[in-house]
Amino acid sequence: MTTYWAFAAALAERLLAVAVSSHAVLTRRDSRSSIGWVGLIWLAPFLGSLAYFALGINRLRRRGGQLQKELEQVLSQVRPGIPQHSRQLLDAVKLQYPQFGQMHDLVESLTDSPLLPRNSVEPLAGGEAAYAAMIKAIDEAKSSISLETYIFDNDRTGRRFIDALKAAQLRGVDVRILVDAVGARYSRPTAVSVMRREGLNCQTFLPTHLPTMTFYSNLRNHRKLLIVDGTISFTGGMNIRDGLCTQSRPEHPVQDIHFRFQGPVSLHLQEAFATDWCFAAREILKGDRWFPKVYSTGDVSTSVSAPVWCRGIPDGPDEDFEKLKMTILGALSIAQKSILIVTPYFLPDESIVAALGVAALRGVSVCILIPEVSNIRLVQWATMPYLPELLEYGCEIFFTPPPFDHSKLFLVDDDWSLIGSTNWDPRSLRLNFEFNVECYGTQLSSALKAIITEKRSRARRVTLEELQKRHLLLRLRDGVARLGSPYL
Repeated sequence: MTTYWAFAAALAERLLAVAVSSHAVLTRRDSRSSIGWVGLIWLAPFLGSLAYFALGINRLRRRGGQLQKELEQVLSQVRPGIPQHSRQLLDAVKLQYPQFGQMHDLVESLTDSPLLPRNSVEPLAGGEAAYAAMIKAIDEAKSSISLETYIFDNDRTGRRFIDALKAAQLRGVDVRILVDAVGARYSRPTAVSVMRREGLNCQTFLPTHLPTMTFYSNLRNHRKLLIVDGTISFTGGMNIRDGLCTQSRPEHPVQDIHFRFQGPVSLHLQEAFATDWCFAAREILKGDRWFPKVYSTGDVSTSVSAPVWCRGIPDGPDEDFEKLKMTILGALSIAQKSILIVTPYFLPDESIVAALGVAALRGVSVCILIPEVSNIRLVQWATMPYLPELLEYGCEIFFTPPPFDHSKLFLVDDDWSLIGSTNWDPRSLRLNFEFNVECYGTQLSSALKAIITEKRSRARRVTLEELQKRHLLLRLRDGVARLGSPYL
């Protein structure tokens, strides 16, 4: 009888492994990820299949329910799109930025959102400048505040935001706060629990009761959005925590940059927040308090001299899958003079490595800035094997000195930039929810280029000879770490 049950269990496990492996092969787009999962499934009986069920299947479908359909109906009425002027808008963009006509078409096809004129964009370097501007906007809010972030620490900085949000609510401002469930647990007691005790409407995105190690889990909301009265908005790389206020010498200082927007693109940020809020809180945000009718479509031909044209790009492991990756590949393909990249985590897949290499071989100046000392050691190890190939193609790579630089900037030539929350790694480009803004504007690009130039002046250039001389054991360690890059 014991032999019978052992045979039955073994047969059941093999049948399960066949079924789960088949799902991985048929549904996963990254071949390295598929190979890793199939290996785990067959080498770890039952446990590998259970791990795949828990972590390998994307069950997130956010827009099929009745509530999401109702939200789409609301958004269709308030979207700042101007379809009756789409050809005129395209002609205006091509007139001012002829190189980027196809780029405009690509991102419009990906997002189904128009490029919007008449925006101002202000870079805010460092937590002191960014937080002061954000709290000032909260203090001046008249109708609504939407705040979404990955990390919201219960520290001095977090308390400043809580106090400002509570004061706004007492003035009669509608306040909604959304924090990722994992990012909320970086401090104890959590800021979420404090805000709820204060009577603020605060929700968490995809609540999880798994242990602290889930800081590395998938399907996290990595967006950083603040929208005030539907007209002023902020996004970029900054979470809400003391470490970003480097002038006060925190224990773990972090450099970063955020952006203040004023103009119609703020409604793109509001759309993204409304979608996430509907999913997390089961509430539809609608009406002039959230989507004010303050922007006239008008004759866009009169706006070609406006400061910055902008378009929001949501990205995530749902219906917005790999929109950012396609945007990046499109921008790399049209570069003619220069490509500037600043990212805290650099784990590009084969397609991005090839695109960077092709650009460099075409004679485009490709410059990549990454931190010399990462805050995640495994990611730093996994990054190193990518660098020799890029150096051989002719790319320039610089290591920026401490404190850790969490900035995310991507510039092409003198006119186009991409700013927001996305890192150049699989977690951002495939597994998490991100939000970025593509910007067409020579003055903005010049300001960002000056910021990058200053970072580069303090950075150390990496050479191929230096990497080739590293100890064999270090290169082996980094190579093994790279095997896990599809999951990092």
